[in-house]
Amino acid sequence: MFDIDKYLAKIGHTGGTEPNLATLREIQRRHLMMIPFDNSVNAGEDRGLSLWDDVDIDVDRIFQEIVIEGRGGVCYELNGLMRHLLTGLGYEYGILAGAVRQVDGGFGPDLEHIFGCVRLDGELWLVDVGIAGPHYIEPLRITEEVQEQHGVQYRMEERDGYTVVLRKPATGDWLPIYRFHREFRDITDWHNPDPKLVEFPPDLIAVGTFIRSRGTENGQIVLIGRRLLRVADGAETVKVVVDSGQLEQTVRDILHPVG
Repeated sequence: MFDIDKYLAKIGHTGGTEPNLATLREIQRRHLMMIPFDNSVNAGEDRGLSLWDDVDIDVDRIFQEIVIEGRGGVCYELNGLMRHLLTGLGYEYGILAGAVRQVDGGFGPDLEHIFGCVRLDGELWLVDVGIAGPHYIEPLRITEEVQEQHGVQYRMEERDGYTVVLRKPATGDWLPIYRFHREFRDITDWHNPDPKLVEFPPDLIAVGTFIRSRGTENGQIVLIGRRLLRVADGAETVKVVVDSGQLEQTVRDILHPVG
């Protein structure tokens, strides 16, 4: 059964729960550190549009599997749990849909990614604990101003009717994370959706690629197959994990964080 106190204990949040920016920042950061992204449940499965049948999560079941039993999750599970947590704490929360930047530099379909937005004191803040790659580890204000988190810069710009979220590490260039329309969605938008809004071109689907990631105190760890990306205070290092034993240990380190 979904339980806010158990949820907060899982992510190690020991501060107040009054709906404010400081609490929101701490909840997102701690969530990313303690509950990993893990697509191994879905990777390699040819589910087609049936993938979206589960977007409207059974919150009690997913809470049991992820928060209590400790498995990782994918975007609609993790952000679905976050949605229930924040609304339960009294935040004004809206659902957004994003199209994630792909390896070819283009974007996926418009309903590819489900995340959230919170209104605080008249300002809108993006909240996302369910994307696989490197991204903002604390809420991001919707503004054209550059924002910095742990040595990484973020900004937003308008392109072709979309708001594009861009990221720049300490030693890299500006690259998009995803783009989205500034309209709140309803979970029913993923029920029997138009295929063009959810389907990927076949050449962009990396069948069987496992992606695991989680936040750290000053950055993130992202493992895509055997490619390991570490972000620490804005600096990025990448290596290929060749040794199978080291790969297994890296997976354990990501999926079973120590609080």
